[in-house]
Amino acid sequence: MFPIGDDNPQINRPIATYVIIALNALAWIFLQGLGTSEALNESVCQYGLIPADLFSSTSHGGLNRVCYDGAGWSGVLTSMFMHGGWMHLIGNMWFLWVFGDNVEDSMGSVRFAIFYVACGLCAAAAHAFIGFDSVLPMVGASGAIGGVMGAYIMLYPRVQVRMLVFIIVVRVPAVAMLGYWIFVQLMGGMSSIGSSSGGVAFWAHVGGFAAGAALVWLFKDDELLLNHPHRGWNKAAAPTDIWDDPENRQ
Repeated sequence: MFPIGDDNPQINRPIATYVIIALNALAWIFLQGLGTSEALNESVCQYGLIPADLFSSTSHGGLNRVCYDGAGWSGVLTSMFMHGGWMHLIGNMWFLWVFGDNVEDSMGSVRFAIFYVACGLCAAAAHAFIGFDSVLPMVGASGAIGGVMGAYIMLYPRVQVRMLVFIIVVRVPAVAMLGYWIFVQLMGGMSSIGSSSGGVAFWAHVGGFAAGAALVWLFKDDELLLNHPHRGWNKAAAPTDIWDDPENRQ
């Protein structure tokens, strides 16, 4: 199952979402060499998050390290703009494209940008806390985007999300689609505890999602959210004059 869109009208132009997607694309081009082997490996080591570098005094010693010149604490931030491959990048940016605009609608661009980074930091903290002795670098925007999805399920639980299932498009409520997504992450995280083989950073996804679901109540702008016809659990919230104006529909 893959989300291809939602039935949630976008009111304001999502400038911050555009900028975040552009920053990830620029990092992929100029820092990761469009995924060429040498540039990709070097960027993952230089900008990825390595938990052992943060917590273990022996992390630079005799452990079976993948990277010997890690980013240290700066990797907590830089890792959320790095990716491990084309599909990793495209998948993350697509999820951000589908869900980011409406969350940004509820906050405004500046607040949304701060919210996004805060969720990414929480995701990195969750990953590092669970695997504090891991020497494997973690990269990807999916923790921060998990925060966007956590906010979305709080703000727009009843909105229909269009899902591609094989070649069929089906509509399911956001609460069902995103609830299933976080359930899968939790199950994956539980099964990965104690593993040292790497793979999907499930706990970063869980940490980001939980942070987004909690932080949205601090970052949302009630006046902006009132403009949105599909907020909350209302079956048919009355549109405002702003929504009635065709020029504001995008």
